[in-house]
Amino acid sequence: MSDIYGDWLKERREAAGLTQQELADAATMTRSHIAHIEAGRRIPSKEDARRLDEVLNTGNVLSSFLPREKAAVADYFEAARQFEQQAVMIREFALSLVPGLLQTERYARAVLSAMFPPVSEEACDRRLVTRLERAAILDDPVTPVVWALLDEAVLRRVVGGREVMAEQCEHLIRLVDHRRVRVHVLPYGVGAYHLLQGMLTLMHFEDQPPIAYSEGVHVGTVHDSPAVVTRLQGAYDLALSDALPLKESVAMLKTTVREYERRG
Repeated sequence: MSDIYGDWLKERREAAGLTQQELADAATMTRSHIAHIEAGRRIPSKEDARRLDEVLNTGNVLSSFLPREKAAVADYFEAARQFEQQAVMIREFALSLVPGLLQTERYARAVLSAMFPPVSEEACDRRLVTRLERAAILDDPVTPVVWALLDEAVLRRVVGGREVMAEQCEHLIRLVDHRRVRVHVLPYGVGAYHLLQGMLTLMHFEDQPPIAYSEGVHVGTVHDSPAVVTRLQGAYDLALSDALPLKESVAMLKTTVREYERRG
């Protein structure tokens, strides 16, 4: 539905003789935002749609036929993955697993191998390559800024064995030592907090509004409604305020590595 919406917007823009930049300027938006809408990757807010209707003289068509946000699609993560490559700041929250962007190869393989329904080894390898390629954005020493807010369960859940977990925790420590990622751990002692419902990623961009991505079992949703994104950012900030500071979080990671190595 968003693809059809985007195609129609493009047709009306071109019929009006406007470039994406000219339409963006007239509607008080950014060119990249217009491009994402036309490509079907984003759904405009009601206010954006109203301004587009006004500039393109389309009555209230764009406002009235806004696509509904999908609760789940087969390739539910693809849109979020594309946004991840464009973001200048990514803030992750993980409840039970290390975020995919920060996973080591062996940890990622263990996660993918536990998928249901099961996939072939070849399919698992393809997904593993895709997951590891995402981490290429960390090759840039500055952008994107990445924060990882981890529930203590992420460190305690033995994924792939104790050796794999030690290696994964050491990888997180190295990323922090290189000042590439900030890691904050929410210890069990914090008790209940709002983000316990699931995994969350907040993404900020240089020239377009921020988005949020939430994920559950076989369900992933990109949120670009300003009200929803603001609410999710608030929940993230509250949870972060309860987390351990960076130094204490790294100390917990180091202790966890020693525990896995000793028990292993």
